[in-house]
Formats: sequence, structure tokens, C-alpha cells
Amino acid sequence: MHNHLLSENNTEIIVLLAHYNDNDRLKNAINSIKEPFAVDVLIVDDGSRVKPDLNELKTIYGNRGNLQIKYAKKNIGASKIRNWGIGLILQSPYQFIGIMDSDDTNKPNRFAKQLEYLKTNKHVALLGTWGDYFDVNDNFLFTLKHPISYEEIKKKMYLNSTFLHSSALYRREVAEKIGGYSEEYKKGGEDYDFMFRVIKKYQAENYPESLVNITVTESGLSSGKRFSQVLNRIKIIRKHFYFGFYPIFGIIRNSILLITPRSFGLKIRKLFKIEKMPV
Repeated sequence: MHNHLLSENNTEIIVLLAHYNDNDRLKNAINSIKEPFAVDVLIVDDGSRVKPDLNELKTIYGNRGNLQIKYAKKNIGASKIRNWGIGLILQSPYQFIGIMDSDDTNKPNRFAKQLEYLKTNKHVALLGTWGDYFDVNDNFLFTLKHPISYEEIKKKMYLNSTFLHSSALYRREVAEKIGGYSEEYKKGGEDYDFMFRVIKKYQAENYPESLVNITVTESGLSSGKRFSQVLNRIKIIRKHFYFGFYPIFGIIRNSILLITPRSFGLKIRKLFKIEKMPV
């Protein structure tokens, strides 16, 4: 992997998009970035078997911003590949970093709405949004509405992440001071850990509108992966633990979730159209 500065330009926002073996959905993700201003994109490919084609993606993206791909020689995992991307971004003067996942898409003007909010509310360092969930056949499942206010976010964070990771837009300072993603949680939990560290130091909120579309894949529903994610969540809660209602309830709740498959919770949510944090 070669580390060097991204091209110099006047664009103030760049999207970090980690990718692995999902070229068709990657094209959809790129094509969904539709903003009234230029948005640069850095794709960090985590050793995919079939590499994304830069020229093809640039053709899809057109003149919406500068799109670049950095290829890892082998699969190194979600935390390392994202940290590599953050390191590259911090070598250039981008002031805002947006997050996307290759199997998710944006609603039009997602970043315009988030950027306007962050510029108006200087005290907010990171801004997430609500999101619409779909299955792999693009059937709507439910809308996830996370807490909006920082005070509620700080409490509910002990139950589960109060952010959709792929909806985040944050100030450059967050990456400089918080750093990247922990490599301790290799089987899920690095996003939760990152957001927990952010809210411990900075004010963060959620924009009260669904601005991203989240695809629930079969691999995301696997019991083995789910068990690791919940187990890591418990470890992270313990790291930030204090004697209070939410930390104690969070430990109990997630201990129960260790034996409850995520697919069951998704079916219940779809049946009753529940709009709340996923299990």
C-alpha cells in the first residue's frame, strides 16, 4: 500500500468508502451521491478478489467530484482499511469526512443537509441521520430513528449504538483527536467503539430525517457474526461503565441478545413497523 497525499482541490468534504467484494452495490453507492456541490470520494478496497475499476466508477460519478481508489494488496479487515483511508485524508485539507458503506446508498442532498447543519451548529462535531432498511431484494423493512439530542444519545449509547455508521458526517478534528478505529474488535464492534469514543469527547447528534438506505445482507444476519458483535458490544459498555440505570440495563439487555438471533428481531420489527434501535 502506498501512502501519499490525495489530489489538491477546493472541495471541503470527502467521503470515505470501504469496499470488499461487492462491485455491483459499490456502483449503486457511488451513483447515489447527488449533491448541489462537489463531493470527493476515496474508496479503500480491502483486497477484493475482483478489483473495482477506477475508470468505470469515474464514468458513473462524472463531474460530481474527484473519485479515487486505493487498493490494499490483501484483505486486512474493516478497522485497518478505514484507518488507512483516514490517514490519507488527513494529509489533505478536507474539513469534513463523510462515511458510506459499499452496500448502502444515500438519499439526494444527504451531505448538503448535514453540512448546513454542522456549519450552523458549530458545537456539533459529528452528525448522523435516520435510515431506511431494506432486504437484499430492495423490499422495505423499517425506518430506524435514532435519538436526536446529545443528552439522549449519551444515555442510550449504553444499550446499542445510537448512530448509523454509514450516515455519519464529522469534522476533521474528530479524526485528528479521536484517531481511527480500534483493531481490538475484529469481528464486529469497531463502529460502536468509535462512536462511543467520539461522544465522550465531542457533542454529536442525529439529523431527524432518513437520508440513507441500509441493506440488510444475509452475512449480516449470521448467528456467528451476530454473537461476536453483541459480545464486543458488552466489552465496550464495560469499558465505559459507571453505576447507573443505562449501563446496568445495557449489560443485561445485551447479555439476553447473545442468545437471540437478529433475524427474529427484524421479523418482529417488520411485522409491527417498529421504528427504534436495532438489536
